[in-house]
Amino acid sequence: MKKKIVALFLTAAVAASMLAGCGGGAADTGAPAAAADASDEAEDSDDGEAEAASGDVANFTMFITMPGSEINDDNEIAQMIADKWGVKVKETWLTGQTASEATGTLIAGGEYPDFIDSDEMNLLVDADALVALDDYIDQYPEFRDKWFTKEEWDTFCQPDGHIYWINPFGNTKGETKQTTHNDEAFWVQVRVLEWAGYPEIKTMDQYFDLLESYIAANPTMDDGTENLAYTILCEDWRYFCLENAGQFLAGYPNDGSVIVNKSTMTIEDYNTSEDTVQYFKKLNEEYNKGFVDPESFTQTYDEYIAKLSTGRVLGMVDQWWDFAYTVNDSFKQSGLDLKGCNYVPLGLTTKEGMENRWHTYDDTVNQASGIAITTDCEDPDRAFKFLVD
Repeated sequence: MKKKIVALFLTAAVAASMLAGCGGGAADTGAPAAAADASDEAEDSDDGEAEAASGDVANFTMFITMPGSEINDDNEIAQMIADKWGVKVKETWLTGQTASEATGTLIAGGEYPDFIDSDEMNLLVDADALVALDDYIDQYPEFRDKWFTKEEWDTFCQPDGHIYWINPFGNTKGETKQTTHNDEAFWVQVRVLEWAGYPEIKTMDQYFDLLESYIAANPTMDDGTENLAYTILCEDWRYFCLENAGQFLAGYPNDGSVIVNKSTMTIEDYNTSEDTVQYFKKLNEEYNKGFVDPESFTQTYDEYIAKLSTGRVLGMVDQWWDFAYTVNDSFKQSGLDLKGCNYVPLGLTTKEGMENRWHTYDDTVNQASGIAITTDCEDPDRAFKFLVD
């Protein structure tokens, strides 16, 4: 399941130096109008700056199917990018619709932005709304060969043999560069761990036992606000906060809607796995005990964030980017960060001794989504070069 942090999307849309293309062999997609050979690539940066210096600034549009904040067209970063690469991108974010609804509206209207990042890329491919990127990728062989291996590029190929989008989030070559976990996990507040003497929590049962014990000893915060052991966000596409836990508890990373067994090269629907069954049984047990927020299945995202921002929620499952920016800022303003209300991630399994691969997102190639160029883009050559730059 692809959900991404707003900051990275903004960087991908505006600071396109993060963006990259993938290559398989050139497909019969029609050669790009402005072909470039390998010798041209070394001059890409200089060419871009020359274009910008001449005042030839290309303006592109981009739609991102997740909520975000639009920025002024004349913002400083956008102007710096225009000065260096001769391109400006006007981003539009999801408002008032789900990603599926917004994508469907675009397809029904038959009009598209120049760039798009959607959860429904396959629908756009079926609607012939995306430009096949194979030939564009092959214009930049040095870039293509450095960015991913041939095997990794092949994972981006769609059933028709073409590549339609590029993962904009970088490539760590299998080695993590992060010092924090910016993805999905079971989260718990620092104050809970501190109270318990920083125990090593390895399993789901240990996690909920810790929350129960803390609530029993500390039913309220210092100001009398009632502590809440565990809440769940289920609104719209964010139901992953409820669903995804099963794959982590089985010892697997977030590979989307399935577990990928690389030993047998098979996939499994983790929603029916024994680990997921145990997970939902545990949630039922905790709910009946009164430790799961009764508003979990009806609260909106805004209500969920407001609840976390009070500092009273001890734990939940969520993507870091889905809550941390707003909630951590709120904690700093209220001083709750100094009281241990910040959240830290835990990698849990259903049983001790299981292999745990929960922290792998940035060490693997995410080919499920990325940036695509639509057929309405009047200058796909320059648009793709901007992604490469």
